Amino acid sequence: MAMANQPESSMDYVDGFVAAVPTRNKDAFVKHARVAAQVLKEAGATRVVECWGDDVPAGLHTSFPLAVQCQDDETVVFSWIVWPSRAVRDAGMDKMMNDPRMDPASNPMPFDGKRCIFGGFQVLLES
Repeated sequence: MAMANQPESSMDYVDGFVAAVPTRNKDAFVKHARVAAQVLKEAGATRVVECWGDDVPAGLHTSFPLAVQCQDDETVVFSWIVWPSRAVRDAGMDKMMNDPRMDPASNPMPFDGKRCIFGGFQVLLES
């Protein structure tokens, strides 16, 4: 089990994402995610996970669907990328953003990126 008081270099770094994807775009999302995962792994990511919402209740005050303004014809997607460190992540994300395989003209995002929530996280505990 990794603990927070260990040096950052021994702790993974995680990027997390939540988005609303038009349900009809599931196949396009999987295709896009496969390309992105390959690019991310080549750029240093150790794991890329994409999850299609199956039991994601809407809340009254907070919820995944509320956070991404999910519509009736959309599905919430929860994703994360594991990196060996933040430094590897920073360099890897730069590589991904400049990789021609991620050009929106040839590999468009099959969802509204303006409603995607994302952030980078230091691992505090892994069990």
